[in-house]
Amino acid sequence: MGKKGKRPFLLVRLNLWALALGAAALVLGAAAAAGVSAMEKPVEVPIVMYHALLKDEAYHGRYVVSPAEFEQDLLYLKRHGYTTILVEDLIAYTQGGSLPEKPILLTFDDGYYNNYLYAFPLAQKYQCKFVISPIGRYADQYTETGETNAYYTHATWDQLKEMADSGLVEVQNHSYNLHANRGGREGAGQKPGETDAQYEALLAEDLGRAQEAVKSHLGKAPQAFVYPFGAMSKASPGIVKKLGFAATMTCREKTAKVTRDPESLYGMGRYLRPTGMSAKEFFEGKLGLG
Repeated sequence: MGKKGKRPFLLVRLNLWALALGAAALVLGAAAAAGVSAMEKPVEVPIVMYHALLKDEAYHGRYVVSPAEFEQDLLYLKRHGYTTILVEDLIAYTQGGSLPEKPILLTFDDGYYNNYLYAFPLAQKYQCKFVISPIGRYADQYTETGETNAYYTHATWDQLKEMADSGLVEVQNHSYNLHANRGGREGAGQKPGETDAQYEALLAEDLGRAQEAVKSHLGKAPQAFVYPFGAMSKASPGIVKKLGFAATMTCREKTAKVTRDPESLYGMGRYLRPTGMSAKEFFEGKLGLG
């Protein structure tokens, strides 16, 4: 056979070298991609928390601001180059999407009718976006009664759908009937003596009911859970994540630092916007914006 007999061995050896080089290239490529991802700085996303809007100064306080104050907030953000975004934008970012240079999230808790009456028209006027998180039982209640009063009623499902269909408003989950302090339970927290299994069953039933209500009336289920009162227990994050929520918001005053890691969307803090402060005082003095 002579030299001809060695050719198969040479071919095998060459193929093995080619495979080794290919594998090395893949490893180096993955390492380079990981390096780029690791070097990417977190995006700071301030989140503002509002509740009610009323013109009557007698009701202004920590949880009630005037429509004029909200309008001044929108104007401040516009003038300083901020772009209002939604939770879906944050989720898209963790999946490879992009965010504007100066993103900010505006949120309204509880789903009051006055949000529809005052905040929504202003959002349309300035083409700004906000998140509203209604309490499911009250959306049901006022949908049934049809009563509208800026001082105490909540938005109906039709009003919530009108806002959501505009593309400017995103509806998230604030529980169906856990926005209360009763029986030793604060909000959606775990009450003393309650086992983890019992607590998980409670959250699954209540939050699941709110999910179904929003989906049936608006055509799309919420992707985020907003903790009532910001109350949570040690077991809360794991259960809420297990229920399929991609993001959660609390009442802790801190700026969210969003990365490509989906985990960065859990436990995002928010800054409560009280009355009696100018937009400049609030955004620059409290949030450190400029």
